[in-house]
Amino acid sequence: MKSPLLGLLIGLAGVTRCFGAAAAGVSPDVHPDHTVTFRLTAPKATDVMLTGDWLDAAQKLTKADNGTWSITLGPLPPSTYIYSFTVDGVATTDPANPRIKLRAQGSASLAVVLADSPSVEEVRDVPHGAVEVVWQKSPTLGGETRRLLVYTPPGYTQETARRYPVLYLLHGSNDTSDGWTSVGNVNFIADNLIAEKRMAPMVLVMPNFYPFTQGPVGSAGPRGGGGAGGNNTFYKYLLEEVYPMIEAKYRIAEGRENHAVAGMSMGANQSLDLFFNHLDLFNSVGVLCASNYGQLETAQAAFLADPKATNAKIGVFWIGCGRQDPGHFNGSQRVAEVLEAHQITHIWRPTEGVHNYALWRQYLVEFLPLLFQASAKPTADAVPDRATGQIASH
Repeated sequence: MKSPLLGLLIGLAGVTRCFGAAAAGVSPDVHPDHTVTFRLTAPKATDVMLTGDWLDAAQKLTKADNGTWSITLGPLPPSTYIYSFTVDGVATTDPANPRIKLRAQGSASLAVVLADSPSVEEVRDVPHGAVEVVWQKSPTLGGETRRLLVYTPPGYTQETARRYPVLYLLHGSNDTSDGWTSVGNVNFIADNLIAEKRMAPMVLVMPNFYPFTQGPVGSAGPRGGGGAGGNNTFYKYLLEEVYPMIEAKYRIAEGRENHAVAGMSMGANQSLDLFFNHLDLFNSVGVLCASNYGQLETAQAAFLADPKATNAKIGVFWIGCGRQDPGHFNGSQRVAEVLEAHQITHIWRPTEGVHNYALWRQYLVEFLPLLFQASAKPTADAVPDRATGQIASH
């Protein structure tokens, strides 16, 4: 008969082996020098590649005798990075990593490289706001129950007599509203900026363009707001259902001067649409890496025709894009050039950077403090520092 002590020792040995195997297969493994090792155990695979939102091209992993593939990259600047593996031609998340980046279709993994001292983009020991998941049944979307995220600032539940301005944040193509918090850290950025008294406390509303329930197998794409021509449906849903629900459920300050809209990539183009066509509702707009916006001069002739009247209605018109983002830089610059030609007040921020959340977080650090503060105007040479997220004059 096996003694209880012997059974305990055998059990502990098994646990030790499990933890040892887990340690050997850690991925991503972030080292003190900010290099990162990515690993995948796939003994029968013949080819494993790593793709990342910071990489120009996929990187090939090397296979060890034990069947573990690995690659070490960097050092990488402190940030949250999106990556995935391709194993013999099949894309997959990192099975050793519980941090997942949700997309409308498919998913990826997240690697976090922290700064030696927490930047304004990271969690700090400050009062935190809350992020609420809100479910709403939508007649516009055929009775679909769709979710959205709502950030309320620190003190919201205590200061019950106070009303807050609101910013609607729109996500990009094949993304979800969760990207703003899981990768964009917008809630932590807002917490930190509010704690530093650099940003007006505000409510952030993050709706989903795509539903989480996809269309049937073989369909052209996601149901609801998604797909070609889906913008008008999405605008109807946002303006006729989400907007009044937010006004009724949360303590939102009245008046267009307390309402703004912003977005990145696809959401940047949508934000332009909403701002140009609904100046009665929105006072400010943030355009983070918009693509080609089409015939702006003809489509928005009324907006451009009377710059004095238009400028009187604009709180902040902010446009930014990275020069290493060829799919969006020319389109963003084109919008700025048209506004300049028609003497429309705006901020154009061409910076270094690619099409990813690392850049968009820095843009949020600059854009958010400008909202709902009449005196908050940036200097012409103020740009976000890529390492700290702070605004520095050069």
